[in-house]
Amino acid sequence: MARLIVVSNRITVPGRPGDASVGGLSMALAAALQQYHGVWFGWSGETTPDFTGRPNIIASSGITLATIDLEAQDVQEYYNGYANTVLWPLFHYRMDLTQYERAFGQGYARVNARFAETLIPLIEPDDMIWVHDYHLIPLASELRRRGLKNRIGFFLHIPWPACQLMATLPNHRDLVQALFAYDLVGFQTRDWLAAFHGYIADEVSGTVKPDGRVTAFGHTLKTGAFPIGIDAENFAQLIETPAASKSYDMAAATNVYRDLIIGVDRIDYSKGLEERFLAFDHFLANNPAFHGRVSLLQIAQTSRSAVEAYQDIGARLDGVTGRINATHGGLDWIPLRYVNRSHSRDVLAGVYRAAKVGLVTPLRDGMNLVAKEYVAAQNPLDPGVLILSRFAGAARQMQDAVIVNPYSREDVSDAIKRALTMPKPERIRRWEALMAGVRREDVAAWRDAFVAALQTSQSGPATQIEAADVNPLNAPLTA
Repeated sequence: MARLIVVSNRITVPGRPGDASVGGLSMALAAALQQYHGVWFGWSGETTPDFTGRPNIIASSGITLATIDLEAQDVQEYYNGYANTVLWPLFHYRMDLTQYERAFGQGYARVNARFAETLIPLIEPDDMIWVHDYHLIPLASELRRRGLKNRIGFFLHIPWPACQLMATLPNHRDLVQALFAYDLVGFQTRDWLAAFHGYIADEVSGTVKPDGRVTAFGHTLKTGAFPIGIDAENFAQLIETPAASKSYDMAAATNVYRDLIIGVDRIDYSKGLEERFLAFDHFLANNPAFHGRVSLLQIAQTSRSAVEAYQDIGARLDGVTGRINATHGGLDWIPLRYVNRSHSRDVLAGVYRAAKVGLVTPLRDGMNLVAKEYVAAQNPLDPGVLILSRFAGAARQMQDAVIVNPYSREDVSDAIKRALTMPKPERIRRWEALMAGVRREDVAAWRDAFVAALQTSQSGPATQIEAADVNPLNAPLTA
């Protein structure tokens, strides 16, 4: 069997202190690689005075990890700059937060070239390469420039924006053309896939065939929707661990005679945390009968603190939390607890199980695995209720959740009341349908579907992209 080489911006070393995760890409890739004698390649998260191009090889939990350190300028321009100040807000429909700078585009191209230089010596002729997320869109074009002929797939974990939004990106055609160096490009949902197809048809006059093959810039690639999942059975079993049992007991004891609502997110404007808090405030203001009987616990991990748009989110959330508690709380009741730190998955599993309501209301999200983890942690005999934003990619698969518009305080407030008063038979029916989907469309199904599509993706000269035909992205991507 051919090896699978997974490439992502960051690598999380399983079991390393400080690498606790609330879900997402790192846990999904670690689970996927367990089935392959594969290599996981990416940035270590550390900086170095001078880039060496020599990877650090580590064996961990049956996976070979290859990490590189980046220069401080690389981190600022590639990661904080182009990836998270340009692409992330744009792809999440926040044009107001995008900051285009020429140096950001240059750093983005430079780091992708450095990834390619370091990765090439590790690749064997039969290996398949699976590249992940918006940080590394140009990587295949850099690998092709260096003569690599292997199959290369790309998976986007965040939304793809509508055509008119994508067109606001300076040199957007160059970025999209770089995707045509891949053999397969995957998206989380049919919505994001359709948005990409719309760009190809409307902006560059390409063609889209019913089987997902897309032709533009003189080349053809295969596209598809591959919704990511979790290791459902493993997560469901976490509730039996000592850490999960302890966190369950503590959450239950803290909320004795009260119903617990749980939210778990990174601190990010796309997660809609301030809107969520204000919706809970609206619920309390309009439902005095629930005073003292319900509390919201929001666990939020700081992220991208070096990016300007993130620096005031925490302060705003602190302010809203204080106002809500001052307005509605009492000596024996704190309505909203906002915990600004990360927790391990087993600890979270226990808290999920203790919560009667899982509140997952991002303003826009590629998938959102917290929704699936909440469902997997529930007690089958007395499950909680998932409230889920219609703008999360997971909403496509999880229609038995209570689906809400996160921009509407009234809608979310009504959903909270409905969830708290939902009869047990309805809760069980909804949970059983949701859990069946979480098990069926788990991380193994996602991995196998993508890899199978990648294995059959090179079907003719149109996908045999030669180095001279690929835009190397040496020119700045920003104007």
